[in-house]
Amino acid sequence: MTEPPPPHVSPAPGAPAPGAFAELCLALGFLTRLPVPLAPTTAALPLATAVRAFAPAGAAVGVLGAGLYAVAWYAGLPPMLAALLGLAATIWATGALHEDGLADFADAAGARDVERRLAIMRDSRIGTFGVLALLLSLGLRAATLAALDDPATVAVAWIGAAAASRAAMAYPMFRLPFARSDGAAVRAGRPSAAHAIAALAIGAAFLLPLGIFGFAIALLFAGAITLYTSALARRQLGGQTGDALGMVQQSVEIAVLIAASGVAAWTV
Repeated sequence: MTEPPPPHVSPAPGAPAPGAFAELCLALGFLTRLPVPLAPTTAALPLATAVRAFAPAGAAVGVLGAGLYAVAWYAGLPPMLAALLGLAATIWATGALHEDGLADFADAAGARDVERRLAIMRDSRIGTFGVLALLLSLGLRAATLAALDDPATVAVAWIGAAAASRAAMAYPMFRLPFARSDGAAVRAGRPSAAHAIAALAIGAAFLLPLGIFGFAIALLFAGAITLYTSALARRQLGGQTGDALGMVQQSVEIAVLIAASGVAAWTV
């Protein structure tokens, strides 16, 4: 398959580059359902323009989830129920964008060839593998958050995981070829190397509040899973799609939360 040329990821020659606020609005406007001011000129830009704002946009989602968790926890609800309520808030805030990608990728993984996998991923119906992937994603995230228990600890881990996992999408967006000649990934475009590196660095910075040991373990987990899931997308699909990016995000978020809960258990 011949890879199509990537869309432009910068304004037309002579046009001013979008500022940090515009990038954040673009990232929030695509990655969430939160109401944000989005100028027509900004909305017309490909999503790859805003990869440096992926981590802050993810952090906003994490703040929402952690905030509802804290309210439920202080109201006396069990940690598991508080975690599920917080997850419900984040799923509402994102329109289940990444969960949908994970489910589609899981369903497609059962097919024998690339063409069939790509066709399955465009089917609006969800299959057994997709349902199981969603159950595992929700279950693992809820369990790790509940294990952390304390709302302050949960907030640090959740915000870091939400930010770092969305920043991680910059790697396959930059590194992988497009699996199709059209679709969400092609429309999103390919970020520059400088923007991709900056996005990953910003995402990693959100893990610093976990402490030196927690930061090192979470970064190791996040990096390993980003590389593995990106390689998996290349092997299964021939490259990146919007659904594959969602799968990467979900996998990295789970990995960071597992790392955070493990570190918390080891340091008690």
